[in-house]
Amino acid sequence: MSDHRRILDRVYALKSPEEAESAYDEWAATYEHDTTEGMGYAAPTHAAQRLSALLADRPEAEILDAGCGTGLVGAALSGHGFEVIDGFDLSTAMLDEARAKGLYRDLAKADLTRRLPAEDEAYDAVICVGTLTEGHVGPEAFDELVRVARPGAPIVVTVLDRIWEPSGYKAKVQALEKAGLVHLEESTPKSVYHVKENITCNLVVLRTR
Repeated sequence: MSDHRRILDRVYALKSPEEAESAYDEWAATYEHDTTEGMGYAAPTHAAQRLSALLADRPEAEILDAGCGTGLVGAALSGHGFEVIDGFDLSTAMLDEARAKGLYRDLAKADLTRRLPAEDEAYDAVICVGTLTEGHVGPEAFDELVRVARPGAPIVVTVLDRIWEPSGYKAKVQALEKAGLVHLEESTPKSVYHVKENITCNLVVLRTR
């Protein structure tokens, strides 16, 4: 088994926010090298590109990067001209890495399984990449992503293909639609995620009502 596969097996087996925080604090210094170069982690770039297309000609849009990690998504969004990006993450060490990039308006520690430190309808768009996955954050997080998004805002998320239905993400989105809170605008399975590890995701776009 490769070192990268061992890392993935560990993080996909996390059992609590406390375990996740500890694991990512330890991993922060080498995270970007291990994921982007070692695993071919392409989801941040791909998801940011999709959100950019949805916010064409809106460089002033206020965007929340939920589960921002070291700032890979923020860097990709900045490359598309966005200047007002906030980031939330559970790991202090990962936030420190993101802060060093100088791309975020604000960064805050937050547990995506609980209420986020943001007001209702605070953002023009929300993006969440690599966080709705095994051992991390379950479908309940959609409630908070929707709460902090303004009416009509796009919410772009990635969910591993292998857990989209079995872990209840699809059912949660359907429930939010039934409640009149969102419209499922796009669902694109087999989207790029970890290219070298042959892991794919469902790239999902919700639109708040």
